This record gives sequence, C-alpha cells and structure tokens, in this order.
Amino acid sequence: MQVAIERSSGSPGNALDALIAESEWHGLRFVRRLAEEWASGANRFDRPGEVLLFARTAERVVVGVCGLNRDPYAGTGDVGRVRHLYVLAGCRGGGIGRQLVERVIDAARGRFDRLHLRTRNPAAARLYERLGFRPRSDVEHCTHVMEMR
Repeated sequence: MQVAIERSSGSPGNALDALIAESEWHGLRFVRRLAEEWASGANRFDRPGEVLLFARTAERVVVGVCGLNRDPYAGTGDVGRVRHLYVLAGCRGGGIGRQLVERVIDAARGRFDRLHLRTRNPAAARLYERLGFRPRSDVEHCTHVMEMR
C-alpha cells in the first residue's frame, strides 16, 4: 500500500478515529491518549524537535501515526522519545511503520542525542531493533535506546 508520511499541522480531529477504535478493540489505549492529550493541550508535539506524523492513503485516510517528544522521563532536553506508533492491522507488513519511525529518526537528527521508547509488543520491538534501536533494561521507563551521535 502506498502512503504519504505527513507532519501534522494542527489538531488530528477525527483523523485518528479508526486507529482509536481498532487499538482499543485490541486492549490498547495509547492512541486515544494521544488524541485526548492533544485536545487538552497536554501534548501537542509542538516543542522544539517534536513532531507528530500521519501515514495517509491516496484517499487521505489516516492508517498510521507516530510521534516524537522530548522524553519527559530523561530529565534533560537532549533525549527524544518515540511515541504512539500505531498502524491499522490491515495495513501492516508493507513498511508503513518503518517509514513512520524512519521519519521520526530523521526529525530527531541534530536535535536529540539519544532516542528512547517503550514497547511490550514483540513485533514492534523487532522493527525498532532493525532500525538501530538497542534493547535496554537499565533505563527507567524505556525498553530501547538509539544513540544519535
């Protein structure tokens, strides 16, 4: 499936509805949390170095999302955090998740010295590791780290 990876330029509005519904059906709340935090102003991915990306089909339907924030757990501004990667199940396996994470990594270059993330999903962990993240058990609130230098 061909998609365009686009930077969010405003409120996601209803664009995430299908991702929210599907992720919650699978028992995951992080896509809803993304939408709620945006609506409340708690996280708009608008601080220096931050970005929120959507994967859109030619019909402009959002089939994936991924964000980059300053890591709130790191206590320093030079660590970014990969957030909220989700791709609709029917669209997986075609490289959409990889494209989203690669664009997040590109956005982080020159802004962050290190990227952190946390995942409990073995398939997601394999994706991150193929892209250069290394498993870590010694960093609080983190399962994988990428050194950007």
